[in-house]
Amino acid sequence: MNSLQRFNRRSFIKAAAVASAPFLLPSRVWSAATKPGDKITLGFIGVGIQSRGLMGGFLAKSETQVVAVCDVDTTRRNDAKKRVDDFYAKQKDTSFKGCDAYKDFRELLARKDIDAVVIATPDHWHAYIAIAAANAGKDIYCEKPLCQSIVEAREMVKAVRKNKRVFQTGSMQRSSKEFRVACEFVRNGVLGKIEKVDVGVGGPGKFCDLPEEAAEPGLDWDMWLGPAPVRSYNSVLSPRGIHKHFPLWRAYREYGGGMVTDWGAHHFDIAQWGLGMDESGPVEIFPAARPDADSGVRFRYANGIEVTHQSDKSPGNGVWFHGKSGMIYVNRGKFELTLDGQKKVEGIKDLDTVASTYLTAKSVRLYNSTDHKADFLASIRSRQKPICDVEIGARTVSVCHLVNMAYNHGAVLKWDPKREKFTGGTGKAEWLNVPHRGNWQVG
Repeated sequence: MNSLQRFNRRSFIKAAAVASAPFLLPSRVWSAATKPGDKITLGFIGVGIQSRGLMGGFLAKSETQVVAVCDVDTTRRNDAKKRVDDFYAKQKDTSFKGCDAYKDFRELLARKDIDAVVIATPDHWHAYIAIAAANAGKDIYCEKPLCQSIVEAREMVKAVRKNKRVFQTGSMQRSSKEFRVACEFVRNGVLGKIEKVDVGVGGPGKFCDLPEEAAEPGLDWDMWLGPAPVRSYNSVLSPRGIHKHFPLWRAYREYGGGMVTDWGAHHFDIAQWGLGMDESGPVEIFPAARPDADSGVRFRYANGIEVTHQSDKSPGNGVWFHGKSGMIYVNRGKFELTLDGQKKVEGIKDLDTVASTYLTAKSVRLYNSTDHKADFLASIRSRQKPICDVEIGARTVSVCHLVNMAYNHGAVLKWDPKREKFTGGTGKAEWLNVPHRGNWQVG
């Protein structure tokens, strides 16, 4: 039993007087579907810039009602509460009784009236909060990358399955037409036999070396750190005020995995989808040519197909599928198809018509979602897996972590994707997890 499971009632009540309640819910409540006529009540945990975008999207859905927000920063927490309250006041929604604001996510999870949570904290918090949410009987929308380690990823899958929860990973490119069509073309042999895939994203993370700054008033810095090692405050990690940029905590290994996990959770995800590897992963990972390189790591699947991590500067950001007969380049708002040396398609205009030219009624078709948030809500109603279920998020982030391991350790790694273990005397078991501070243990 890990320390997350050992989190006892007494310490939970110390954090929040009623916080232990949802962890005692019977399984029949965990798996119960929301009544068709009811609004789906949402709580938001982490309300920075990414959450603001997500919140706007969910507020616009008439079938939802946001009833709580949580953040360790007082300024962001109060701003989020005001945005929610102002939205429903403008809508003149008489069913809305106000949005509550919490500093401790455990108090939000203790509420029996919340159906689902949206987690948009820094990555190092994802696993612990998501597991606690699953144990509390909440459905979960969790931002990508899924978590900080392969062990964390598997623990998240276990908690979601045990509690029969709906879990949508925020790798929302799966809900964009250009990526789905690209993967359908690959799956149906439009390019012929796939020979290799190039994925262009930024490089790996580094250990945090930021200097100490004066504390930010209203920020619970120790709670922001949570499972991560103790260090002094720096505004690069948690910006002051209501910031309008994506904070660079993601560049540091204590809180993220650099662009390999940040953008990789999008583009490696599409590579996995196109190659039909959502339930698997590579079997061998090869380091870059130079120890200081930030691109060039390759990994190979059991079928022989290799994926190379390329620089996002050259050739650029995106995914390139190379087949015997042609190539597809896909990125957000971009789609290029080249066959037998001739460019056949450039752009995403009339992509459905383009698809009908190359695909037939008997072709393999993939899960078709046009709205990642709506897909999550529909899955809450149906109790079916959404387009980017927790297992998919776990497999994608595991690829990202294996790529980072090749950069960090400079060694060839042999991998068993079924058992999620190193083989052939390569790798070390301790690489599969990250340290967790104090009571915030996972795995």
